[in-house]
Amino acid sequence: MSKSVCIVGAGPSGLAAAKSLLHNAPAGTFKVVLHSVQFSDLAWEPEAPQFPRAWMVGRYLKRYFDLFLKDRPDLELELGKTVAKVERADDERWTVHVGSNSASQARKFDYLLVASGYYGKPIVPACFRDDQASSVPVVHSSRYRDLKSLLANQPRKGGKILVVGGQFSGVEIAGTIASHLSSAIHSPDSSIVNVDAYSVHHVVSKPVWVFPLYTTPEPTFSAPPFLPIDFSIYNVSARKGKVGNPQGHVTGEAAAETHAKFEMLLGDQSDFSPLMRHNSEAKRRPPIVTMSDWYCEFVRSGFDASSNLSFLPKEILQKLGHSPEHNKLALTLAFHSSYHPAVPRLGFVGYNSNPYWGVMQLQARLLTKLWSGKASEVMTQALEADASVQRMLYLRGHPQAPQIPAGDYVDVMSELAAALSIDPGASSIIPPVPTLSANNRPLDMFTPSHCVSPEDDALSKQEAQKSLEQTRDLAVDALTTPRFVAYAVFRSLLGRWRLERKVTSRLPSHPSGTFVGTADFFLREQTSDGMQCDRDPDEDSGVNLEYLYVEEGEFKTDSGFGFRATRRYIWRYNAKRDVLSVWFAKTDDARRADYLFHEVEFNPKAAHNADAENGQTANVRVDRGGILGGEGWTAKAGHLCVNDYYDVKYEFVFKTVNLKKWGIEYTVNGPKKDYTIQGTYERA
Repeated sequence: MSKSVCIVGAGPSGLAAAKSLLHNAPAGTFKVVLHSVQFSDLAWEPEAPQFPRAWMVGRYLKRYFDLFLKDRPDLELELGKTVAKVERADDERWTVHVGSNSASQARKFDYLLVASGYYGKPIVPACFRDDQASSVPVVHSSRYRDLKSLLANQPRKGGKILVVGGQFSGVEIAGTIASHLSSAIHSPDSSIVNVDAYSVHHVVSKPVWVFPLYTTPEPTFSAPPFLPIDFSIYNVSARKGKVGNPQGHVTGEAAAETHAKFEMLLGDQSDFSPLMRHNSEAKRRPPIVTMSDWYCEFVRSGFDASSNLSFLPKEILQKLGHSPEHNKLALTLAFHSSYHPAVPRLGFVGYNSNPYWGVMQLQARLLTKLWSGKASEVMTQALEADASVQRMLYLRGHPQAPQIPAGDYVDVMSELAAALSIDPGASSIIPPVPTLSANNRPLDMFTPSHCVSPEDDALSKQEAQKSLEQTRDLAVDALTTPRFVAYAVFRSLLGRWRLERKVTSRLPSHPSGTFVGTADFFLREQTSDGMQCDRDPDEDSGVNLEYLYVEEGEFKTDSGFGFRATRRYIWRYNAKRDVLSVWFAKTDDARRADYLFHEVEFNPKAAHNADAENGQTANVRVDRGGILGGEGWTAKAGHLCVNDYYDVKYEFVFKTVNLKKWGIEYTVNGPKKDYTIQGTYERA
């Protein structure tokens, strides 16, 4: 006899649940109610950027729906509806009350699957809510859009913008607002009065680790390769075993080991500010990880997870151990937040503070097996041995509770896969991949496509294989070519540099001498000046930023004559082409770009050579001759200015993920010019 399941929510969790229930279970009637980023069995389009925009994620989900769910006669999809409440009958079936603006209806289902998401209503701390007399507006980070709206009702005399909270959103929003301020101050057109009188102040309870979006699997190299952050964090070949109890407290020793790993990947953050330093006491506490490309150099309060459970009866919430004040552990659920043994026929997919799509899929597969009566002996034993409910109760309020109570992503995926008799190693990345210097093993980033079920159909397995190949190709490309180095340089240029430039002229008409001063890279939104023939109107690369470069200092000739000098350029990064470029500034408006000076072409490493194909390290560079000794990434460029040719050489030396120093050399030749300019930049 067929069974019916009501899935509340049609985001990634709901789609994963519906696909699993329909493709991996007996036939039945299913209903998805919507009230409000990669699956193992659908690869992204080859042209998709590494960090897709929200609309691209939506398009991916639409493809997933069209491929696996659209034409299913046993699926009913209702959009724009709200689940008002659910009731549990004596026969353990569920009555779901669905309401809309015009009508409401009640339907009975055999099972109820909650896939409504974890991040619900924004939380504003009580200390801000209660201060009704304050004239200072309080805005949750999720409501922030731009500076104009944030400052709309404020006196136009400047002020302090306070950001409270040190989790992902707090660091991200502080960095975002700081970048918006920088843009408004240094852009050609700014409509915000006295914008340079505003400043951002970030309040956190403890120092956090701030990861850029691109990191390196070779942090000891001065010319490291760069890859999206997940390649470093989820490289299974670099793991010695499980990270630890996936839902337990973090011991002081385990915390210190993780802090050491992060410091190896990121370097000493006190280089940016002493306030970002982790002292010995802080390193005994569970680390807090955040992500931002701009926060460190510029040196929220969260969501109420309970609001997405408002439709559940109080007696059910009580059995689930509901505790609204413990926002990261609002429910005490079993086996990686999939269900609760005290409430049969109720399941959860994606209800945790770090809802990875791969975890959602495996949660859905587990519930499918459980509800269809096809739980294997291995799964049954895993569920019986599980003590997640007790661990969650123990973690509530514990000072050593991890930042993400749900546990380490790879460990959670591995345990769910084991319960489902899925071997992640069977779908490991396809060789050849260059090995890394730390362990002489190939880079193998864990993805959902590592967990392909033997029961998947041919199309799902084909898509999983395609996804694994995409991951492999990207790793090979980044480890053997300069891919993503241009962006790593672009990100790390932000801020002030000490500049010393030597001019050596071989003609008496041009003096030789030395320039000493500073160079500032001011971040701002990308302008269109000079790019009319260079920009694709349909392009949405996700990196819509540029720098206004301003250098100031004093030039002294070898004969002793000196004068103040300044110079302006605009530096840009094209994500679609992975190209860094430098543009002349207009003489009559130094904040605007005039025309292209040159594009920076990074010299390649040894190509995917015989050593790489044999699984050996391919991190040996072709050109070791650089203006700083050849220890960093070298690059070249050229520019013809009427009859004068500028031969340009660069070198960028990294310390972990950040630029330590860099240099430019211009050799200029023409009918009346013959000189060399060599400049060295070090952090101010």
